[in-house]
Amino acid sequence: QVQLVESGGGLVQPGGSLRLSCAASGFAFSSRWMYWVRQVPGKGLEWVSYIGSGGARTYYADSVKGRFTISRDNTKNILYLQMNSLKSEDTAVYYCALTSGGASRGQGTQVTVSS
Repeated sequence: QVQLVESGGGLVQPGGSLRLSCAASGFAFSSRWMYWVRQVPGKGLEWVSYIGSGGARTYYADSVKGRFTISRDNTKNILYLQMNSLKSEDTAVYYCALTSGGASRGQGTQVTVSS
């Protein structure tokens, strides 16, 4: 079955950086578009970024464009999200998923941006 395991979150000061990872198994990772989504408690899921199966096509929400970079390693079945210039409004639980709606997402990793 599909398994997605996110890691790399933590507490960081505004302006700082984090790199999230998502280890995928149980499906043909290299054939699937992959998504990062996030959720603030009490609010709905928000898609952050997604990437084509080969890694060449990437898309970003306006709120993170120019600050976040999505990438993937199809040899290792890992999805990444490099987050730079973090802001307090980036605080959320981040998930990798098979769709922008968060299908099959893992347990998530908490990102807290605070001084």
